[in-house]
Amino acid sequence: MVSTSSMTLLTTEYNQMIRITGEIEKAVKESGIRDGIVNVISRHTTTGITVNESLECLESDIAEFLSRMAPEDWPYAHARMLRDYGSTAGNPTGHLKSLLTGNHCHLMVSGGCIQKGGAQEVYFCEFDGPAQRTILIQVMGE
Repeated sequence: MVSTSSMTLLTTEYNQMIRITGEIEKAVKESGIRDGIVNVISRHTTTGITVNESLECLESDIAEFLSRMAPEDWPYAHARMLRDYGSTAGNPTGHLKSLLTGNHCHLMVSGGCIQKGGAQEVYFCEFDGPAQRTILIQVMGE
């Protein structure tokens, strides 16, 4: 059996980490699937999905690390006029940060619950906000 749902977020900051574990747990419960896998994927190229410990200090460290890896003031080739879009691309760091975090995660489902460590949370990462964002959640199993 396969159950697919989506969730929409309205982010409020240029860079933002939002815990979405509860929404994934809800989607798994509503699917009726007891054993299988859940796939979570962002539909956007300047966002990420990642799993990590939910600590404010760690969230800050992750944001700082990503900022060092993709600094705003670098002379990116993407930061130029794009004729196909009819505008200037001002979001190269969002694409690069997404590349580092990935845009999806997979979690096992057992007994109708997602299997994760006690400290693990699933995060949606915004790297080019604020914006309206869509996340797809697909549960597969029986």
